[in-house]
Amino acid sequence: MTPALALRDVRISRAEAPVVHGVSLDVAPASVTVLLGANGAGKTTLMDGIAGLVRCTSGTVSLDGRPIDKLSTYRRATAGLAYVEQARSVFRTLTVEQNLLVAQRDGADLDTAYRLFPELDKRRGLQAGHLSGGEQQMLVLGRALVSRPRTILIDEMSSGLAPVVVHRLMRAVADLVDLGIAVLLIEQFAHLALEIGERAYVLSKGRIAYDGPCAELRGDADRLHDFYFGATPQPAGAAVADHGPGSGPVESGGA
Repeated sequence: MTPALALRDVRISRAEAPVVHGVSLDVAPASVTVLLGANGAGKTTLMDGIAGLVRCTSGTVSLDGRPIDKLSTYRRATAGLAYVEQARSVFRTLTVEQNLLVAQRDGADLDTAYRLFPELDKRRGLQAGHLSGGEQQMLVLGRALVSRPRTILIDEMSSGLAPVVVHRLMRAVADLVDLGIAVLLIEQFAHLALEIGERAYVLSKGRIAYDGPCAELRGDADRLHDFYFGATPQPAGAAVADHGPGSGPVESGGA
C-alpha cells in the first residue's frame, strides 16, 4: 500500500544549523501516526519542512506517492496536505462560518466540520475572537477539514488547554481517520496520542530513535520516559519491553 505521506532521508537546517538529520518515515492512509520527542528534538522543524514553510536541504517528501518537496506551500495544500500549526490562528473578527468559508475548497461541505464539532454549529455567527481556546482549536481543525485534505499535520493542538478539552480534541482526531484522512500528530500528552495512534516515531536530536507500534511504546513507561529525559536512544525499530499498561502521562515541550 502506498503511504499517504512518505519521507526519505530528509534533512533540514535553520539559520544554516542542521536540525533534522536524515529522517525517514511513513504515514499510512486513514490512520494516526504519532511523532514524539523532547523539547528541541526537531519535531516542529520537521513538520514545517513537510508543509514547505522551511526548505528541506536534502531528501524527498511524497504525498500519495507523488514527490512534493519541490512544490510551494500552496501547491502542497492543493495536492491534499493540510497543516494545523501550534499557534491557534483564527480570523478573530470573522465569524465561525466565515472562517470556514475562507478555507473551503472544491465545494467541501461545511456541515462535515459542524458534525465533527457540534460546538461550532451553535456558534456559526459568533466572531472567532470570542471563542474559548478549545473552541478556537476546533475551528482550526474544522478549517483544515474543509480544505479537503488527504493528510493533515497537527502540531501540539493541546497546548494551553484543559485536559477535558484535550480528550475532546483527541476524539475528533480519531474521527478524522473514519473520514479517510491520514494524520501525523505531534502531541505533548504522549499517553493520549499513543491511545489513538497506530504507529509511533520518536525524534531525538533530529534523528529517529524509535519506529514501531504505538501499543508497544504505550506499554513501556520507562522507555517512553527515557526518550524524553535523556537516556541513550535505541536504534529505530528496536523491540520495546512490555512492562504493562501502568504508565503515567508523559508531556513534552515544543520542538
